[in-house]
Amino acid sequence: MPEDLIAFPQARLHIVTGKGGTGKTTVAAALALALAAGGRRTLLVEVEGRQGIAPMFGLDPLPYAERPVAVAPEGGEVRALAVDAEEALLDYLEMFYKLGRAGRVLKKLGAIDFATTIAPGMRDVLLTGKVKEAVTRADRGRRVYDAVVMDAPPTGRVGRFLNVNAEVAGLAKVGPIKTQSDGVMAVLRSPMTAVHVVTLLEEMPVQETADAVTELAGIGLPIGAVLVNAVRGTSLADAKVTQAELKRGLAAAGLPADRATVKGLADEVADHVRRASLEQRLRGELTELGRPVVDLPFVPEGMDTDGLYELADVLRKAGVRAS
Repeated sequence: MPEDLIAFPQARLHIVTGKGGTGKTTVAAALALALAAGGRRTLLVEVEGRQGIAPMFGLDPLPYAERPVAVAPEGGEVRALAVDAEEALLDYLEMFYKLGRAGRVLKKLGAIDFATTIAPGMRDVLLTGKVKEAVTRADRGRRVYDAVVMDAPPTGRVGRFLNVNAEVAGLAKVGPIKTQSDGVMAVLRSPMTAVHVVTLLEEMPVQETADAVTELAGIGLPIGAVLVNAVRGTSLADAKVTQAELKRGLAAAGLPADRATVKGLADEVADHVRRASLEQRLRGELTELGRPVVDLPFVPEGMDTDGLYELADVLRKAGVRAS
């Protein structure tokens, strides 16, 4: 088992990214369960408007409200939130300008949609700002959430998404927008944050993982773990099995051992060996990134709530802890 997943002991914001199709939303949900174990409370946030979290917990689409979605192992609670940019802007207008009902009027007039469309970066500022608020929120001197998990955009877009606050802060020299952006970037670049990258043992996801680690480190974001999803059992990378050995084995087991059957089985073994050798090489490339690498098993029954708890258990054994 590799070193602890949490390379940054103070991490309270866990950002999960990965190439599309690697299962990053599933892994984010499992991570939220693992971090909530033992009586803690975590918030699982999605920012892309896909409503990918709710179906995994058998729920209707999430509202713009933090609601309980699961009980974690050994007690604890996972809440979830689907961040809506327009609603986040209303929060922002109320927080900094005390507009209250006037902000709702602006929404009806279409001014909010106009603002987030004419300045696309503002949408990402609002989304990340809402997440930052949840991370730092306190009630009577105690943090409301022990950890926040963000299901972030894919690796191809995550760098720009997370760095947009720095770009906006550079444009806005003074005022609440700069204050907000500076505050978000202070959290994202601090030990409170860890960005985890989900991948598969396939060439394109591994390459995108390497590119993402380089990009994110280049803009000062702390990298957490590489999470290798859907890992199957023991491989036969070094297996050397002849057709004669296969034929003897089939005969000994009382199975058909005709030429066509033996050849078909030999071809499957050869395909597996090639695949296993490729995976071995790709795993070496991931190791060279210098981050903890954690394997998450392939769930043959398909991913459902039970599968999420199975992955959460693996993550806990790999060292996941809420700070």
